[in-house]
Amino acid sequence: MFVRKLIVLCFFLGMFGLTGCATIIGDNAQTVQVNSNPQGAKFEIKDENGMLITSGTTPQNVVLDKSDGSYFGGKDYQITFTKEGYGSNTLPITHSVNGWYIGGNIVFGSLIGWLLVDPLNGGMYSLKPKVASSTLVANH
Repeated sequence: MFVRKLIVLCFFLGMFGLTGCATIIGDNAQTVQVNSNPQGAKFEIKDENGMLITSGTTPQNVVLDKSDGSYFGGKDYQITFTKEGYGSNTLPITHSVNGWYIGGNIVFGSLIGWLLVDPLNGGMYSLKPKVASSTLVANH
């Protein structure tokens, strides 16, 4: 009976060791709220390679990947706002390492999560800002 419980405990500890803390808590994509003043501006979001990812009209929520799928491959974006009668404006959306990746993997001792799982799936990153907002200036 004791051996059986020990085997089950080892199995669960082994499975826990094969995960990353940021991956468990986070996700590989993040919702970013897109706003403008005045509302109704068109926007385009392009990645760091200039590829169009999505477009729409403010206000709107968009879901963006936090990683390109490569090892430590965090994604960055540029969002450009346009509206007839107003000047355009471009803002960055950048990735940064989140606290679950740093603290969670230290506390739970998951070296595999720190060096393999989280860097590959994007769970280790957060996109900033979470609310991309632009005030457009009227043309004169």
